[in-house]
Amino acid sequence: MSVSDMFAALQGVLTADQDIREEIRKVVQALEQRAREILTLLQGVHQGAGFQDIPAKCQKAREHFGTVRAQLESLKTKFPADQYYRFHEHWRFVLQRLVFLAAFVVYLESETLVTREAVAEILGIEAERERGFHLDIEDYLSGVLTLASELARLAVNSVTAGDYSRPLRISTFINELDSGFRLLNLKNDSLRKRYDGLKYDVKKIEEVVYDLSIRGLNKEAAGAGGGEK
Repeated sequence: MSVSDMFAALQGVLTADQDIREEIRKVVQALEQRAREILTLLQGVHQGAGFQDIPAKCQKAREHFGTVRAQLESLKTKFPADQYYRFHEHWRFVLQRLVFLAAFVVYLESETLVTREAVAEILGIEAERERGFHLDIEDYLSGVLTLASELARLAVNSVTAGDYSRPLRISTFINELDSGFRLLNLKNDSLRKRYDGLKYDVKKIEEVVYDLSIRGLNKEAAGAGGGEK
């Protein structure tokens, strides 16, 4: 084979690879748009009237996840099944965002932490690597850390809306989350930096709870029987 033939063959491989990446990019763009729509919907819970609409917003968000599942199903077909990590960087960010959104919905519904398996089910993908297109553990953890930041914000806005029991419940949840992360030996630099930010979320929520205590509002919240979810 001549040098020209060799490089022509290499160009064929490069072109095929570029075509795959372009197809992936198109689906990822659609996923990012859907994620923005879900986030915009859920951001409404931070407003005063939004607390009364939480069940409706969560239901609407779950309907959006139906489209997400279809888009992820399409994404699976754009690259060879055994090359997940070769192209992983293309959808890593949006998948982490979708994990956060799924976790936020589940928290708003039940004030519990969604499992990786439950997120995978919501997204219509696998939980285990061996089964194909899956939810990477580090992507799951990154999404959960984003949830912590969102709940720190929600704690502040709950007080503004006159819901004094919610910050207490959020504080308990975040402290449990922090304890869980302390059990992990994180090697990933990016994930480790994200985890380092959790202490600021914990501090922010503690300040909200302390302010409620100083103002005597924590007793009012406890007397109300935990408030409405």
